[in-house]
Amino acid sequence: QVRLVESGGGLVRPGGSLRLSCEASGSFLRIKAMGWYRQAPGKQRELVAIITSGGTSNFADSVKGRFTISRDNAKNTVYLQMNSLKPEDTAVYYCKTDTYTLGYWGQGTQVTVSS
Repeated sequence: QVRLVESGGGLVRPGGSLRLSCEASGSFLRIKAMGWYRQAPGKQRELVAIITSGGTSNFADSVKGRFTISRDNAKNTVYLQMNSLKPEDTAVYYCKTDTYTLGYWGQGTQVTVSS
């Protein structure tokens, strides 16, 4: 079983920045990838960014150049640095961790971009 604890969401003005963190704990052998998804009201959950244990990352086109993802393998923690935030970035952001057998979701953290 894997437990994910997310933090860092909140309210920010357009153009501002936020940093999300997600720490994985529990009983697992090895994490293959960690990433962030988001779901806005009335929309499907979508991938924002993902990073593998080897450091390879991938981003949604809508956040390229504004968001960065990083991870600390020793702490089983993934970070999402969000810069130049836009109102359309408003959503619940979910951390997801994939082991080599199963995937696990966090409870979500709200990010609201509004003036």
